[in-house]
Amino acid sequence: MSLNVRPILSALLRNRTGAVLVAMQIALALAVLVNALYIVVQRVEKMQRSTGIDVDNVIVVATSGLNDRYDSVAATRVDLDYLRGVDGVVAASAIGGIPLSDGGNAEPLVTTPDGNRADSYNSFEFDEAALDALGVHLAEGRNFRHDEIQPPLTKEDAARPIAQIIITRALGERLFPGQDPLGKVVYDSLKRPSTIIGVVDPMLGAFVNSPHPDWVYLKPRAPTTFIAGVNYFVRTRPGARDGVMRVIEEHLNQTNPDRVIHWVRPLSYFKNLSYLWDRAMSIYLLTVTALVIGVSTLGIFALATFNVSTRTKQIGTRRAVGARRRDIVRYFLIENGLITSAGVLVGCALALATGYWLSLHYALPRLNLYYLVGGVLALWGIGQLAAWQPARRAAAVSPAVATRTV
Repeated sequence: MSLNVRPILSALLRNRTGAVLVAMQIALALAVLVNALYIVVQRVEKMQRSTGIDVDNVIVVATSGLNDRYDSVAATRVDLDYLRGVDGVVAASAIGGIPLSDGGNAEPLVTTPDGNRADSYNSFEFDEAALDALGVHLAEGRNFRHDEIQPPLTKEDAARPIAQIIITRALGERLFPGQDPLGKVVYDSLKRPSTIIGVVDPMLGAFVNSPHPDWVYLKPRAPTTFIAGVNYFVRTRPGARDGVMRVIEEHLNQTNPDRVIHWVRPLSYFKNLSYLWDRAMSIYLLTVTALVIGVSTLGIFALATFNVSTRTKQIGTRRAVGARRRDIVRYFLIENGLITSAGVLVGCALALATGYWLSLHYALPRLNLYYLVGGVLALWGIGQLAAWQPARRAAAVSPAVATRTV
């Protein structure tokens, strides 16, 4: 038995209030689903991008002096000698700043003495063991030599120049587009030159939430202790991190009464803390999306159930004149398909408008149309599934029972 869409559409227009409300629910659900999912995928990709650092096996130890007797240079030397000798430790170093912590130092770097210094790049004070301590890959050039590592800055010589630096591949492309940065000269805020002797790739700096967290450069200098304490970075063999943490924390707390150990934490702690907002936003958006889709599904189910309950006589009449059960099911699925399609059409426009507004006001990438197509198919399928049970219930109505309800 064939079905004509015109009488179905005519019936919907005569009782359009419920259909319009459900269609608007579907439109809203599509707009929320597509844009929320797109944002969540971006957040997940951001959290899963390569840091270039052996995050899972690196320990950070924060220390600082308690009094004037504290000799940071001597204490650092003693501590590093101990840390490098602990069983399970691959490398240890003192580094100024904490990568992936979303807080640190940024300084301008330009390619000419009189260049525009509007942009600042994340910088770290490194020694020759720091690359191994973080597990960072040196892609080109060489590492710092021991004799190139400067002592910590003091209040009296805070403007000491740096002769050599190491930069990330991304910063090299930023400063010298399309060129090999190795051997090139750059200038700091005081117009002092530094030669690029090495390139690491990849490596994220401290500001993971910045647009370009991989614009980083490294300076051969022991950490400046008059600004903050000393941070030790200890890289362990896989699986040994937690055991090494307990051992070194107990030892360092019992040595050198002139300093304090603030904490001993895995580097993953700082990474997780920096991405906390992204993780929370993803969970929030997924929860809201699930709720909106759930409400829309219930709306479709409720409307289909209501239509079945109010059309018992018509269903019985159709059955009596020869309509098969599958014809009744098809009728209600087509009716629901028209409502869903109308909602999807409005939802497409709403989703595109929302995506444009988000990209305009929050600098987000424009909505990928693949997500829109996927959202349309998903909601259309959910809508038909929601109407399936009421449609089957309608098909189960006996013609005799239907006529007795007249």
